Amino acid sequence: MKIGLNTDSLGELSLGAMLDVAAELSLDAVEFPTGAWSAAPHIDLGRLLESEGARRELRARVADRGLAISALTCNGNQLDPVSGPGHDRVVRDTIALAPRLGVDRVILMSGCPGGPGDKWANWITVAWPPETAEVLRWQWEESVIPYWRDLVAHAEAHGVTKLCVELHGQQIVYSVPTLLRLREAAGPVVGANYDPSHLMWMGADPIAAIEALGDAIYHVHAKDTRIEPAVALHSRLETVPNAHAAERSWNYVTLGHGHDAEFWREFCTALQLAGYDDVLSIEHEDQAMDPVEAVTESVRLLRHVTTPLSVA
Repeated sequence: MKIGLNTDSLGELSLGAMLDVAAELSLDAVEFPTGAWSAAPHIDLGRLLESEGARRELRARVADRGLAISALTCNGNQLDPVSGPGHDRVVRDTIALAPRLGVDRVILMSGCPGGPGDKWANWITVAWPPETAEVLRWQWEESVIPYWRDLVAHAEAHGVTKLCVELHGQQIVYSVPTLLRLREAAGPVVGANYDPSHLMWMGADPIAAIEALGDAIYHVHAKDTRIEPAVALHSRLETVPNAHAAERSWNYVTLGHGHDAEFWREFCTALQLAGYDDVLSIEHEDQAMDPVEAVTESVRLLRHVTTPLSVA
């Protein structure tokens, strides 16, 4: 396994300082967010699209530190009735940029539309009352599948072979069955950016999900979730802001603070058995830890669990 970093994890550092930290930790790769929900603190999507010189400079700064670019990330909601068009532009521009940087993987969300005439995105998570089924049918058949078939054609035209969809709440793809449904409808260019932290809070089994996804796993985020005592009253359906960690029923935490090293060893083994032996890209979103400290601790844990156990 290789160890990488989603660069937003160190978003308060300059590009050079962030790359220096990655090199000091002997990481293998970095993953650059390009916009939409990210402020994209380290790269300028428009400038990189326009300028071969800018692309050459970025590739050199990464390579000079012994790093590679594992993926570009453009997480947003490109199907949102309000923000969707702007996010869609970021997605399509990111796909156009990726091969110019020698990257074949683009990470993104599936998007979540509203229902017919809705002003806001509508994430359907229950089967009752009956109108929810009709809204969900409309979303998939009239919005999601047509959009994704067109987006896959756009990716293929630009030489991007892997659109890595992150299973995430408030998105039409949030589980293994929904990812596989989208993949069946849009083709094998669609796969998973597998981030177990989201399945953890939703109550799925992260190891069983790896086995079910198999060769549809195209990229992996290494991020942990801790279920908190408040879950006893709140349930896992949580609307308390992430910044109020002490009041929440679950929180994103540094690797090892939600699930122990033995879990992460089993996680990496399951990935390898499923055919994935590539980058584990650390995504820091722990509200309680310094980012550099948290990334360093996460690297230490991943090195420990990916090192073969010695036989006495």
